Amino acid sequence: MSQSKFDPKQPSLPISYPIDKLEDLESGSYFESFHYPFNKASVPIESGYSAPLPDRRRILVCHDMAGGYLDDKWVQGGTNADAYAIWHWHLIDVFVYFSHNLVTLPPPSWTNAAHRHGVKVLGTFITEGEKGSAICEKLFSTKESARMYAERLAELAFKLGFDGWLLNMEVELQPKQIPNLKEFINHLSSTTHSSVPGSLVIWYDSVTIEGDLYYQNELNEHNKPFFDICDGLFANYGWEENYPSRSASVAGDRKFDVYMGIDVFGRGTYGGGQWNTNWALDVIRKGDVSAAIFAPGWVYETKQAPDFESAQNRWWSLVEKSWGIVRKYLRTLPFYTNFDQGRGNHISVHGDQISEATWCNISSQGIQPLLEFADSTANPIRLLVDLKEASYSGGGNITFIGSLEKGTKFMTRIYQGEFILSESLIHFFYSVKSDSNSSLGIVLKFTSTVNKSMSVLLTSHGMDHVSSAFSTVIRTSEHKGSAPGWVINEGSIEMKGYVLTEIHALCYRSNAPPKEMGLKSRPLGPDHAAVASSTDYFAVLGHVTVKTSNYKPDFPLSSSWLVDGEFINWTSDPQDSRILSVKISWKLKEGKEFVCQHYNVYVEKLPKLANGNQSTALEHVQEYLGVAHVNCFYVSGLKVPPSISSLKFIIQVCGFDGTIQNLAESPFYQLEIKGP
Repeated sequence: MSQSKFDPKQPSLPISYPIDKLEDLESGSYFESFHYPFNKASVPIESGYSAPLPDRRRILVCHDMAGGYLDDKWVQGGTNADAYAIWHWHLIDVFVYFSHNLVTLPPPSWTNAAHRHGVKVLGTFITEGEKGSAICEKLFSTKESARMYAERLAELAFKLGFDGWLLNMEVELQPKQIPNLKEFINHLSSTTHSSVPGSLVIWYDSVTIEGDLYYQNELNEHNKPFFDICDGLFANYGWEENYPSRSASVAGDRKFDVYMGIDVFGRGTYGGGQWNTNWALDVIRKGDVSAAIFAPGWVYETKQAPDFESAQNRWWSLVEKSWGIVRKYLRTLPFYTNFDQGRGNHISVHGDQISEATWCNISSQGIQPLLEFADSTANPIRLLVDLKEASYSGGGNITFIGSLEKGTKFMTRIYQGEFILSESLIHFFYSVKSDSNSSLGIVLKFTSTVNKSMSVLLTSHGMDHVSSAFSTVIRTSEHKGSAPGWVINEGSIEMKGYVLTEIHALCYRSNAPPKEMGLKSRPLGPDHAAVASSTDYFAVLGHVTVKTSNYKPDFPLSSSWLVDGEFINWTSDPQDSRILSVKISWKLKEGKEFVCQHYNVYVEKLPKLANGNQSTALEHVQEYLGVAHVNCFYVSGLKVPPSISSLKFIIQVCGFDGTIQNLAESPFYQLEIKGP
C-alpha cells in the first residue's frame, strides 16, 4: 500500500503509519482516521513500571529496521511467520520505535508486547535535512507555536497508550531559535508527564545549545542544558573509552539518565558493534551509566547464521553476559504464558489447532521465558521455541529435545521474577505433550520475608529417585486435554508470606512404567524410519498458569454486550461468490468496562435450507478470522458463497489466566444477506 494512494479516512485493513507533515500534527487529523481506534495500545504497562525508571543503569533499545512499518504495520496481524520480533524483554528498560518520518508512532503491537513485560515505549520526533530546517522554522517561530506542537505530541502518546518521545533535531538551528527549542522540550516533558504517568522525553545528542549540528558523543556543556529539562540524553555512537565515566561526572546524581549509543551495524561505534556489541556494553557498565542499543535488528537484516532464532538468542546472551539481569520482574497473579513469540505457523486454542495459516502479530506475544542458551554440546537437552511444533495456545511452546539416561534429570530456568503471594492457596496448571518415556515437571523456587528458601517440585509420577533434591514434592493430578496428546497437570500449594522467585522445567526419565496418556515414542532426528532409542528425550511445554484459588475471569453474559457492524461493503467475484468487508465493534451496555487479554473472532456461514428456513448453528463450523486487542475488528475480503443466507460473527472473550469464554455463550453480530 503506497503512502501516496493511502486515504486514512477510507475503510481498509487497519495499519500503523507515521505523520509526515507538521500541518497534520497541528490539525489532529490522525484522530479522524479510520485506523486510529485500531492503533490504540490495549495493554497498560505492567503494574510497578508506570513509576519513573529505577535508579540503576538501564538499557534502551532503539528499533530501526529498513524504514519501519514492515510486517508490524498490520495491526490485526500479518502473514509472515518469519517476521522480526524481540523476546529478550527482561534485558530492556525502554524501547524506542524509530523511523525517518517526522512523527513516528509506535505500532500498538510493540507497545502491547513491551508493556506486558514492564518496558516503556517511546515514539520518535525527528527533523533532518532541508525539509527539517523548514519544519523547525515554523515549529520554533514563537513560544506559543513550540508549546502547541509539544501538546499535540503529548496528546498522541496519551491517546495511543505509549510512554513518551525521543527527540532528534538533526539540523543546524539559528541562535534565536534555541529559546523556543528549550520551551518545546520543557513543555513536552511537563505535559507528557502530567498525562502519562512514568513517561519519558529523551534528547538525542545532535544539535548543540549553540545551534550547531555537532555530535558530542557524551554529556557535556554543549548539550547539558537540554538534558536538564528532559528525562535523558541518548549520546551519539562515536564515543571513546573514557566518555562514559566523563558523562557520569557531568550528570552527577542523574548519571543513569545518560544512554551511551551503540550502533549494532558498527558504523563508527566503539568496539565495532555486531557480535562485539558486548565490548561497548562492558565499558559503559564500568563507567556506571546507561546504554542505548541502536538497530539490534542487524541480526535479522543481515541474516546471521544459522537462523534468526538461534542467532538472536546467541546475540542477546552476549548482552546478558556483559550487562547481567538487573531488572526485577515484578508481577501480580494471575500469571499466564503460552510462550508465544507473536509469530508462527499455526494458532491453537486449548490444544486444538484453529488455523494453519502463517501469521505475525507481536500484540499476541505471551510473557517470554528467560531461557538459558548454553552451548548445545554442554547440555543433554536442547531448549527451543519451535514454531513448527504443536502449541497448546497461540503459536508457541518450549520444546525440550535431546538424550537422557533412565533415572537422570535435567533442570533449566524458564522464569525469574517476584510474585508476591498474599493469598494462602495458589493453583498451578501446565500442559505437556511428550514421548511416552519422557517426563516433564515444574520446579518452583520461593523465598520468605526472612530469606528462607524453598524449592517445590510439581510432578505427576515417578520421581522418587530425584525428589530428595527438593523441599517439597507435590503430586499433580493430570487429565487429558480436549486435544489429542496434551496432558494438563494441576496442583496447589499454600505459600502465604513467600515470594515466588523462579520457575524451572525439570526433564526426567521416569523409573515407573510408561503412561498411556502421552504420545507414543516417536523417532527423532532426520532419519524418521529409525526407531527412537531408549535415551531419546522429547517433550513440549504448552503453557503455565499460576493463580489464586478465588480468581475467576467472570465473563459478561452475551446479552450484556452491544455488537454492531458498520462500513459494510459487498463486491462480487467471478465464481458468483460475494466478497464482504465490514467493521465490527462491541462494547458493554450501560457504559460498563471489562478488561481482558484479547478477543478471538470467528464467523459462522449459515446456509438457507431448501424449505427456505435457516439452518441451525450447531451444524456449522466456526471459521477463525483473527484476533482483536481492541473492541473492534475489520473483516476484509470475506468470501461468501451464494448458498449462504446469514453470517454470524462471534467475539470470544479471552481471560488473563488463559481461560476463554464458551463460543455458545460469546457475544455475536448477525448479518442477514439480502438479495443481489
